[in-house]
Amino acid sequence: MKIICIGRNYADHVSELNNERPSEPVVFMKPDTAVLPKQFPFVIPEFSSDVHHEVEILVKINKVGKYIDPKFAHKYYDEIGLGIDFTARDLQTQLKEKGLPWEKAKAFDGSAVIGDFLSKKRFNSLENLNFELRNNAQVVQKGNTGMMLWKIDELVAYVSQFFTLKTGDVIFTGTPAGVAKVNPDDVLEGYIENEQVFKIQVK
Repeated sequence: MKIICIGRNYADHVSELNNERPSEPVVFMKPDTAVLPKQFPFVIPEFSSDVHHEVEILVKINKVGKYIDPKFAHKYYDEIGLGIDFTARDLQTQLKEKGLPWEKAKAFDGSAVIGDFLSKKRFNSLENLNFELRNNAQVVQKGNTGMMLWKIDELVAYVSQFFTLKTGDVIFTGTPAGVAKVNPDDVLEGYIENEQVFKIQVK
């Protein structure tokens, strides 16, 4: 299993971090050790004092694919989910300033929350999905897939040009605005169309 992440896929998030709007998807990876085990709390790592939550729609690949045509991309996944790409923002800023890769800030152990997956057949359109993250019962991030710069099928096709997609691989499709620092004792809950798909504690 590999985790393929898309950065800067919502214009409002690009703006809030003062990043340049990309001309093609920004891609980075997380190892399988980044997955936070079910029922485990997220423990803020010692090397960061500014870890941010980034809630994202997830896609779980259901068969092997390479050089997938966008019009056939929908055949390569049956389920969508929601997760968090935890980011050590202070460390990422240092790395970006030096022109270095982001992995230490993005791919550390426990940095990927993967919630329950739902059949895509349950939704009228994957291009109009509402989702949100609540922190201590307050909505802190709210998004709709219609706001994506690149839609789900476009992302599946794009990443398959570079990486062979395998059954069980997960694509994180990018986060909307509202990313912010997490603190000990925070309780984070993720919702797709008002259905809770994960709940974790921060320690």
